[in-house]
Amino acid sequence: MKANEFLEYKNWVVVGDVLNRLKYAYKILGSLKEAGFNVVGVNPSVKNEEAYKCLSDIPYKIEVLNLCINPEKGIKILQEALELKIDKILIQPGAENSEILDFCIVNGIQAIEGCTLVELRKSKH
Repeated sequence: MKANEFLEYKNWVVVGDVLNRLKYAYKILGSLKEAGFNVVGVNPSVKNEEAYKCLSDIPYKIEVLNLCINPEKGIKILQEALELKIDKILIQPGAENSEILDFCIVNGIQAIEGCTLVELRKSKH
């Protein structure tokens, strides 16, 4: 599967600093919303009504997880994703490391390294 094929799925979650306008997680979340995706943000570090704290709080079945967070926090998110049977992860540049990639391989999670913003631009969603 390629990164652009993830755009066929409509229920997304962006994990990262989704409340900070200067961060890519914020830009990705906004771009997905603008393109018509059902998407919310998760920021495990911040308690705020504008972002969920964990994946299990999201009220719909997540089809694609967009990982835009440092790898140390990312591995904890992936453990929760596995419990929730989320099997498609788009890993933004800088959010990957060998532990995350190995975790995905061992657990049958389709993990693709790529940039959501680039894929959205290419697809003209």
